[in-house]
Amino acid sequence: MKFNWGTGIAVFYSLFVITMVYSVYRSTQFDNSLVSDQYYADDLKYQERFDKLSNAQSLKQDLEIQTAESGSQVELFFPGELGRVHGEIHFFCPSDQGSDFKVNIAPNLNHRQVISTSGLKSGLWRVKVDWSDGKKAYYKEEVIQI
Repeated sequence: MKFNWGTGIAVFYSLFVITMVYSVYRSTQFDNSLVSDQYYADDLKYQERFDKLSNAQSLKQDLEIQTAESGSQVELFFPGELGRVHGEIHFFCPSDQGSDFKVNIAPNLNHRQVISTSGLKSGLWRVKVDWSDGKKAYYKEEVIQI
């Protein structure tokens, strides 16, 4: 069999079509869900979040977020100067939106709250704490490894 320029063009176009079909197939298998379904509304609230961040940075004692050595729980130590606080803790998993969850803030008398992480997927998590003392609102975000 003789390999001429017509055969070369046919082989090239065939390989090109096969590559394109494979690329389209692989792109449909990829989960391209958004980080947030309400990304536009979240963007409009940016100034509010910035004000909360600046309030949190002005505190004498910062909110501490610690992962226990065993990795089975996360401890939050709220500033004692605020007194009674309320709000929400959002655990955000960048790799899997379905794993995200929220917990209401309910610290004990020592301004400490413990959250179990025993059933969570291991990896990188972003802890977003949005809290208030009734006078001012505060926000802190920290990356942890579980």
